[in-house]
Amino acid sequence: MQLGVIGLGRMGRIVVDRVQAAGHDVVAYDLDAGAVADVAEAGATAADSVADLVDRLPADRRVWLMVPAGDPVDATLAELDPLLDGDDVVVDAGNSHFERSVERTAAIDAAYLDCGTSGGPAGAELGFSLMVGGPEWAYEAMTPVFDAVATGPAGHARMGPVGSGHYVKMVHNGVEYALMQAYGEGFELLHEGRYDLDLEAVARTWNNGAVVRSWLLELCEEAFREEGGDLGDVADHVAGGSTGTWTVQEALEQEVAVPLIYAALGERFDSRVGDEGKFSRRLANRLRYGFGRHEVARRE
Repeated sequence: MQLGVIGLGRMGRIVVDRVQAAGHDVVAYDLDAGAVADVAEAGATAADSVADLVDRLPADRRVWLMVPAGDPVDATLAELDPLLDGDDVVVDAGNSHFERSVERTAAIDAAYLDCGTSGGPAGAELGFSLMVGGPEWAYEAMTPVFDAVATGPAGHARMGPVGSGHYVKMVHNGVEYALMQAYGEGFELLHEGRYDLDLEAVARTWNNGAVVRSWLLELCEEAFREEGGDLGDVADHVAGGSTGTWTVQEALEQEVAVPLIYAALGERFDSRVGDEGKFSRRLANRLRYGFGRHEVARRE
């Protein structure tokens, strides 16, 4: 298969590399000419515009968008729409709001798949978890690429109609907030409690057979190993929050109680008022670097 990839940041570059490693061909474009040159050196075909990318693809074109959510997605779709038809497929693999995905499918002739993507930069080696919404035929047409980008056939699934992929990813992120908060509170109690504990050793032990073992807990272990048991100069400031906000808003509309997710979101907001030095929020700050390579806010 030949795939067009638009957007060559950290995640887009991983998509290119994994697709090529699986034996597929890639045509790549980004506003950053240097990023295009880099993937060309790695074997991709360089395009100098969206139109050029489409021209270089065979009939029944398959295009993967990995551009920032919001206006960049709309701008890219506006460029693509007159160049594509109903036999073509566009995958929006960014963190778009699910309602925007529903609106976008009506705005283009090509089949539109909204693809929630989880795994962060670690997906370069392991592959991503892909939650896909949209027409079943389009999903099946993209299956070879999804197999390559995900951890394998078990790492992706069609969730339902357009919007459902980003909907599931939105709730996934809400769950992620709550899990990070739970680990943070537990380690805060251990840190402030009655024993002088090696938190790296605690995390390592829990990760070997304990009920609470997980990748997030592995990242806790990494944080304590690299920053120290007191987390060094990691600040009490947790960035992010849009997908968690969307999750809480949807829960209110559906009248579903999500107290843990709501509390975790509130902790993020409160962390931006001032650095209180809360251990749980400092750990959440560092965990965001672990899975997403987000910048770590640090104390001055």
